[in-house]
Amino acid sequence: MPQAASPEFNEKKLPKGQLRKLKALRKSLGDDIANRAFGQWLKAQEKGAAGAVDKGAELIEEAVAALVKEKKISIPRGGYLLTRSRGRVFVTRAAKD
Repeated sequence: MPQAASPEFNEKKLPKGQLRKLKALRKSLGDDIANRAFGQWLKAQEKGAAGAVDKGAELIEEAVAALVKEKKISIPRGGYLLTRSRGRVFVTRAAKD
């Protein structure tokens, strides 16, 4: 019998949701297939997380950065809170906690 390959991940470092996914895969597919499938899924998740960018946040950053560079506005330490409602955008100073 060939020796089972060790998984490419550390189970003790996985968050609760990922452990649930791994256990469900093991229950339905068996340990060997589930470990390989979960390892591949985990690698794909890590690659996707680094490349995920919020396009709306990028646009806001570009608009605000231009104004800050021109010294037309300054951003306080706590920042601002953006909310929208019925076609309007509200900018309020973030509350101090």
